[in-house]
Amino acid sequence: MKKNPHKGKFIVLEGTDGSGKATQLELLVKKLKEAGLPIETADFPQYESTFFGKLVGRYLAGEFGKVYEISPYLSALPFAGDRWQAAPKILRWLEEGKIVIANRYKGSNDAHQAVKLPVREQQAFLSWVDELEYEVFGIPLEDLTIFLYVPPAIGQKLVSKKGDRPWLKGAKQDIHERDRNYLKKASRMYLRLAKGRDNWVLIDCTNGRGGIRPIEEIHHDVLEVVRSHLEIEI
Repeated sequence: MKKNPHKGKFIVLEGTDGSGKATQLELLVKKLKEAGLPIETADFPQYESTFFGKLVGRYLAGEFGKVYEISPYLSALPFAGDRWQAAPKILRWLEEGKIVIANRYKGSNDAHQAVKLPVREQQAFLSWVDELEYEVFGIPLEDLTIFLYVPPAIGQKLVSKKGDRPWLKGAKQDIHERDRNYLKKASRMYLRLAKGRDNWVLIDCTNGRGGIRPIEEIHHDVLEVVRSHLEIEI
């Protein structure tokens, strides 16, 4: 993969549902700010603040059909468009030398949309998403993607505890979360991406006994990854 050409650094937190991405982002931001580093954050999808983000919310609410009824080549577009709308400010931050940390990014499109296709067609789709997002829409490249892994069975239980999400219009789960088999496939795709991309690092958030590791323990691992891969003094 090409390198980010800007002065700043771009860190992405990806993860299976219920893996605590938002919590780990908050802790990482706090630590980096305490170290005196210039930080900006982004959160995807931008459900209620962009044209495409609102379209994503409608898709996840099931307005356009069930998860396998929509071609991934179509359902990937609003997610990509949402990042395209955020790209100018992220590029500006990176050009200013800031560290940008995003909760989800292009990897979510890769994992959640490719699995709708037969295995033999998935690599062609991933290449298409690369072209769509990096070349056509011109979104910035990630320096580092930290993938927080929680098995789908555990993740679903944690997702069920989420508060109200307005774009779901009262529903507790979106069309992805309602389909356990789909979540298993997406989880396996995430693992494949994490193992096959040199700018991805996997952190297992489970304790081996069917539970989640302490938040501070996972935070420590996140900091170590940031230190070693981006050579940031924290």
